[in-house]
Amino acid sequence: MSATRQAATGGNRATAGDVEYVTFRVGEQWLGIPVVMVQEVLTAERIAPVPLAPAEVTGFLNLRGQIVSAIDLRIRLNLPRRASGERIMNVVVRDRDELFSFLVDEVGDVQAVGADGLERPPQTLDPRWRQVCNGVVRRKSDLLVAVSAEKLLLVAEGTA
Repeated sequence: MSATRQAATGGNRATAGDVEYVTFRVGEQWLGIPVVMVQEVLTAERIAPVPLAPAEVTGFLNLRGQIVSAIDLRIRLNLPRRASGERIMNVVVRDRDELFSFLVDEVGDVQAVGADGLERPPQTLDPRWRQVCNGVVRRKSDLLVAVSAEKLLLVAEGTA
């Protein structure tokens, strides 16, 4: 890990009782999903559009023969859309034996967070973010918003 990335993440190493988060950026905000939910991280893949799908469901991608629904977290979290040609990364998660890809702007490192490191979401957090947030982690230069992949998927499916 680079010295710059260690400073950004606090240089945390996992110890017993810590939860490890895969970190990624959407817009200007860093988010994290527990490592145990993440299947893999991919660079941009060809995504086939799906007619009549909700706006945040960008389409499907083929991951070694498995069809994966691609969900754009910028749209899901009510952020401005990406400029054409802007880089996209895929964070692939498994939920109930299905794979889903969250489209994000940048993927960071894995960050270990102790039980006392995860704080309650602030009251001022936008309600759309609040419904998917498990808490926040104060880092040296920013906040990491710990999100629930399950809640992101439920809201994307229109059931939350």
